[in-house]
Amino acid sequence: MRAVPIPLPILLDRPGEACGVFGVFAPGADAARLAYFGLFALQHRGQESAGLAVSDGETITVFKELGLVAQVFDETTLEALDGYIATGHTRYSTTGSSVWENSQPIYRPVNGNGIALSHNGNLTNTAKLSTTLGKRSSSTDSELMTETVALEMEASGGGTIAALENVLPSFEGAFSLTIMDKDTLVGIRDPHGFRPLCLGKIPEGWILASETAALDIIGATFIREIAPGEMVIIDEGGVRSSYPFAEPSPSLCLFEFVYFARPDSMLYGQNIHAARRRMGERLAVQAPVDADVVVPVPESGIPAAQGFAATSGIPYTDGLVKNRYVGRTFIEPAQSMRDRGIRMKLNAMPGELAGRRVALVDDSIVRGSTTRQLISMVREAGATEVHLRISSPPYRWPCFYGMDTGDRSTLLAADRSIAEIGEFLEVDTLAYLELEEVIAATNVAESEFCTACLSGRYPTEVPETADKYLLERS
Repeated sequence: MRAVPIPLPILLDRPGEACGVFGVFAPGADAARLAYFGLFALQHRGQESAGLAVSDGETITVFKELGLVAQVFDETTLEALDGYIATGHTRYSTTGSSVWENSQPIYRPVNGNGIALSHNGNLTNTAKLSTTLGKRSSSTDSELMTETVALEMEASGGGTIAALENVLPSFEGAFSLTIMDKDTLVGIRDPHGFRPLCLGKIPEGWILASETAALDIIGATFIREIAPGEMVIIDEGGVRSSYPFAEPSPSLCLFEFVYFARPDSMLYGQNIHAARRRMGERLAVQAPVDADVVVPVPESGIPAAQGFAATSGIPYTDGLVKNRYVGRTFIEPAQSMRDRGIRMKLNAMPGELAGRRVALVDDSIVRGSTTRQLISMVREAGATEVHLRISSPPYRWPCFYGMDTGDRSTLLAADRSIAEIGEFLEVDTLAYLELEEVIAATNVAESEFCTACLSGRYPTEVPETADKYLLERS
């Protein structure tokens, strides 16, 4: 019997992480071990499950389980995953429930071969695809894609690449994929490039990863980002590209810069930490405050707080301490602990806060409940005033491209003014960084981003209703 993680209300008001994907094609190398470390670097993108599929050129072996990467794999499991091709995944569910059956990679045997798929993103036409598959319905959009590719291979009798070129245009929404069969690795970005994917090089071969930080951990050299609408095929012949989509239109999720990506990653040629620091600098100019100290909400609020402090001249201090070892747990706490669950994640330091006017800097607020608890904690530590500064605009609109915010009614800013939000959070003042200032801080053109959750402008058609449990098994 598998243990099922108990989701606790201890995560701060952030959108749920986008998943992480990783791929290896490296003859002569231990692909499983390389992929393990790559997934370890992508752990921040999903903590529900982790998995690897590995091929030795003849057989594909898959191992996946609920839990963190370090919980799922050990020396014994890695030694059993023999091969030079791998695809790996860390999951945060946005479509389908958090059960073992929905962990990835998803594998299907077909035509004497097999395919294993790892997916970061969220399709917007799952209902249509599910209807098309009929009895072979699926519990996640990722499984729908795998089934669709397998059916095409069975019907045509062809290989993986031909099947992908035929079916990829039928997928709508966000999907960065690493897919493998027994002798080929494929990387794909949807035509909008909602989620990142990059190509790296090691002496033995090639690497695909959601973020450049995952290349760094294994000593791979960053080559380039996979372009929106591009399919990269890696096999014994090297690397080649195919473009199965008609009209690519780059729309990277702006929240990759605001929150999702690791601060040591690069996107659009820009360092994420530096961009977040610039957001804080612009926030200090746009929304100055009379305060004694600038305090970040760790860890993603730290770069913006550093920039805010440097520009405002207000001293920076670490007034909140994060417990880095709290994530999901297999032990359910007492209800009293669940009600005050944020204290398992963060703790305030009275020595840094007592008797001071605090400028508290965070990167975003989504639902607001834990932020409200955090404000109370800072006041209990002795802060005389709390001025909240957010380095992104109000999060007002649901995301259909890979974040768990499909229900607008749960969003704090959906129908509230900034004054009403400040009153709910019980802060002395509240200010958000304006959208154009966020984009300017990235050093990237606005046309290159999806800003739907902040602006209500969606790059694609979206379903009228979207629920992460739309495809959940009964």
